[in-house]
Amino acid sequence: MHATRRYALIAMATVLATAGAGARAESAGKALDRAIAAPHRSPVNRLRDQYRHPAKTLAFFGVKPGHTVVELWPGAGWYTEILAPYLAERGDLTVATPLERTEGTRKLLNSDSSVYGKVKLATFPMKEGGTAVAPGSVDVVLTFRNVHNWRFGGKDSAQAAFDQIFAMLKPGGVLGVVDHRLPEEMDSALEEKSGYMKRSSILAFATKAGFKLKGESKVNANPKDTHDWPNGVWTLPPVYRLGDAGRETYAAIGESDRMTLKFVKPKR
Repeated sequence: MHATRRYALIAMATVLATAGAGARAESAGKALDRAIAAPHRSPVNRLRDQYRHPAKTLAFFGVKPGHTVVELWPGAGWYTEILAPYLAERGDLTVATPLERTEGTRKLLNSDSSVYGKVKLATFPMKEGGTAVAPGSVDVVLTFRNVHNWRFGGKDSAQAAFDQIFAMLKPGGVLGVVDHRLPEEMDSALEEKSGYMKRSSILAFATKAGFKLKGESKVNANPKDTHDWPNGVWTLPPVYRLGDAGRETYAAIGESDRMTLKFVKPKR
């Protein structure tokens, strides 16, 4: 083959490969946008997008169609409402909840089979009688505002939780953590009751489990949050623990200041 023609074909192949990669990335972005804009999402949940930034957060964690994803402790399903349709066509979503909350989570999944019909249910932390996530089977584990619950009220089950997460991930798999941030200079005892956690505490748990910090984002940071509220993080929206007292002030502050941390399980 003539050298000029060969170089032209190589150049064309490179352009097509680049275009294909761009199309795939664009497709993932569009799929996520569609999931966030889907009509099944409740109006109340949509109002929180301005604080929780789901598109930027999930993109930062690298969640893509085709991934096997576990969402830990989904609660009322704020993120499940987005992840389920996002991963429905290509991918796999499991929501993992404490054994005693299984029925509540099952009720959410049974509420709309067109949205949640393919979502699996597992137990976390794993206990006898629960359903385990197979070791080394997951691309991404996500936990939103939960680590403080594992550390809360004098019972420290956080390390055991991180150890279980590490086991379920594939080598190279990602753990995405969003939680209420306690400034490093504040009293660590506040982790016991305020709902806020220090970055250094989460980093210590993750590191001991074997994770490496891959990156962090300020996408969910809120500089208006002073982290010293009378009823902890629950003083702020969406809980408003103090009722109508100071409600306008707390509404103007918005939801809590949050850290967004991306950890990876080393391949070796």
